[in-house]
Amino acid sequence: MTRDETTEAYRAYIACLNRQDWATLHQHVADGVRYNGSVIGLQGYKDMLVEDFRAIPDLSFNIATLICDPPMIASRLIFDCTPVGELFGLPVNGARVRFQENVFYEYQDGKIVSVWSVIDKSAVAAQTRGVT
Repeated sequence: MTRDETTEAYRAYIACLNRQDWATLHQHVADGVRYNGSVIGLQGYKDMLVEDFRAIPDLSFNIATLICDPPMIASRLIFDCTPVGELFGLPVNGARVRFQENVFYEYQDGKIVSVWSVIDKSAVAAQTRGVT
C-alpha cells in the first residue's frame, strides 16, 4: 500500500469505529490481529471496542496527529468524553474527562495486523481526584 492508501485506510477505520459499524470491522482489521503484543483476534478486538463504547457511550476517536510510513501508522488520538462508571479502574462516574492515546498500527494486505497502544491514564487520574 502507498502512503496515501494507508492513510485513507486508517481514516476509514476510524470512521468505522466512530459509527460503531461492527459488521464492517473485518474490512479494516485482520482476523489474527495482535494488540500490545498479544494475539486477540478480530472477535477479541471487536469485544474490546464494544466494551469501550459501553463504558463510554459518547466515545469518539479524534485524530490529532497522523504519521504514515507504510506499512506503519502512528497516531495521537484525543478523547473528550463522559464515562458512565469506572475508566481504567478509576471512578469517573459520568464526569467529563479528556485524555490522549498514542498508538501505532501495522498494516498488511490492506488490514491492521498489529496495534500498540499507550493511553494517558494519568491524565484521567488527575481529572478524577475528588470525583465519587
